[in-house]
Amino acid sequence: MPSDFIQDIVKAEGEEPIFKPGDHVKISIRFPVGHYRVPTYIRGKRGIVEAVIKPAAINNEEEAFGRNAGTKRHYYRIAIPLTELWPGYTGSKNDGLRIEVFETWLERI
Repeated sequence: MPSDFIQDIVKAEGEEPIFKPGDHVKISIRFPVGHYRVPTYIRGKRGIVEAVIKPAAINNEEEAFGRNAGTKRHYYRIAIPLTELWPGYTGSKNDGLRIEVFETWLERI
């Protein structure tokens, strides 16, 4: 098989992570009806991607409502500084929350 053919392969949506460790992100501010797995206290907060969780996983929120059809995307471990969660926080600026968030909830900043 010619090597230029391999370069033309296009990955399907969700096969490759959108974010990488070190990327700055913001958790979306949404309040959909039903039970969603992103705590309200982190919505709208900023953080940094620490890790991509592999393998890609089914969107369990959409799956719970019967709307997924097997589409997979990635979860990411996000580091949110405690000063972002509590503006009056007086501890170390290195203190933070680590939480896994599904790709559809993250915005690049």
